[in-house]
Amino acid sequence: MFAIIATGGKQYTVSVGDVIKVEKLDVKDGKKVNFDVLLISDENGVKVGNPVLTNAVCEAQVLANGKEDKVVVFKYKPKKNERKKQGHRQPFTEVKILSVKVKND
Repeated sequence: MFAIIATGGKQYTVSVGDVIKVEKLDVKDGKKVNFDVLLISDENGVKVGNPVLTNAVCEAQVLANGKEDKVVVFKYKPKKNERKKQGHRQPFTEVKILSVKVKND
């Protein structure tokens, strides 16, 4: 069983027990969070939302908030002695998928 969830403008393929890094969420460590489910595949077949499935829920627990490794951004103009060096560390939230459920109506 797997699902496709949407968060932070991106889509992730997840199943129960997966640990993924998503765009930073404003949630403390140890708290639970729910994600929008776009598609779910299980033994009953595939269900696709339009754009999201209203009767499906993906529950995850926040493990950590942090920053990725530094990426160096170096810009220059040749023959002009113009140089600009910057660094960037993208913030992330690490979550563990606890359950992916479909509510039967």
